[in-house]
Amino acid sequence: MASPRIVVVGSTMIDLIAYADRLPGDGETVVGTSYQVGFGGKGANQAVIAARFGAEVAMVNTLGDDDHGTAYLEKLGSEGIDTTFMRRVPGSSGVAPIWVDAHGTNRIIVVPGANEQVLPDVAVAAVEAIRPAVVVGQFEIPQATTAAAFEAGRRIGAVTVLNPAPAAAVDPLLLAVTDWLVPNAPEFELMAGASLGGSSEDEVRPVRAFGNRLGVSLVVTLGERGALVVPRDEAETWVPAPLVDAIDTTGAGDAFVGAFAVGLANGLPAVAAVRLGCAAAGDSVTRHGTQASYADRAAAMTLLQGHAT
Repeated sequence: MASPRIVVVGSTMIDLIAYADRLPGDGETVVGTSYQVGFGGKGANQAVIAARFGAEVAMVNTLGDDDHGTAYLEKLGSEGIDTTFMRRVPGSSGVAPIWVDAHGTNRIIVVPGANEQVLPDVAVAAVEAIRPAVVVGQFEIPQATTAAAFEAGRRIGAVTVLNPAPAAAVDPLLLAVTDWLVPNAPEFELMAGASLGGSSEDEVRPVRAFGNRLGVSLVVTLGERGALVVPRDEAETWVPAPLVDAIDTTGAGDAFVGAFAVGLANGLPAVAAVRLGCAAAGDSVTRHGTQASYADRAAAMTLLQGHAT
C-alpha cells in the first residue's frame, strides 16, 4: 500500500537549549548543567515525526540565507522530506531559545525570522501539486498562509489539522477551513475564553460547546493526563497517556500532532489516531531534545503497527 501524503505548512527553528536544575526567576541568574543546539520549529517537528511514521511529507517554509537555513535544508533532506516548496530569503532563519529544568518542564521564546515570509501562493501550489490526504498547520507562520493552504486542501478533499500554538487568537477565515483543532489546555482556554474546570464533566462541556460553535472537531491535549477527543457530532472519548518517566517535554506536543496526522492519513478512526499521538508524545519525553528525542523510523513504525486499529 502506498504511503499517505501529508503537507506541513509551518515553521523551522534552530533550538538553543539550556538545561538547569531549576529555571531562573525575574532578574535571577542560575548556572546551567548542559547546553545543546538542535533542529526544531513546530512545523518541522511535526513533519519529521510524520516522515518517521512512514508518510510522504512535503514541507512549506521559508529559511534565511544564513548557515542555519543551509543546515536545515540538509536536515530535512536527510529525513526524506520534500523541500521543493521551501524558499530562501535574505536575513535570519528562525531560532528558539529553550530552558529546561530537572523535571523536564520547559520555557520557550520563539524568534520567527524568515518564518514570517512563508507565502500563501507557495502553500497553495504545494497542496495542489502533492494532493495530500492531510494538511497540517500551526501559528509560527502567518495565519493567512495556513488558511490558504487549508482552503486548497478542502478543495481536493484533504483533512486539515490546526495546532493553534504558540497560543494566539485564531483568524476566523482559518477556523472556517479547519477540520481538526488540536490545542493544549492553555491554548484552548485562550481561544474559547472558558476554563476547562476541575472535573471530567467540567472539561467536556466547554470543549463540546466550543466545537459546536465553530463547527470543528477537537482534540485537547492534557500532558500526562492524555487527551480529550471531541469529534463533531460524535461522543467524546478520553485517551490516557502512557505511563513514562519524563525527562524533557520539549517537542512532545508536536510529536502528538505529527503522529495524529499520520493516523488520519492512514485512515485510522480519530480515537485510534489520538492513541498513536499519545504514544509518540509519551515516547519522546523519555529523551532529551526536540527532534532528537523522537523515535527513529524503525521504532516509529513499530508504534504505528501497534495502533493500526
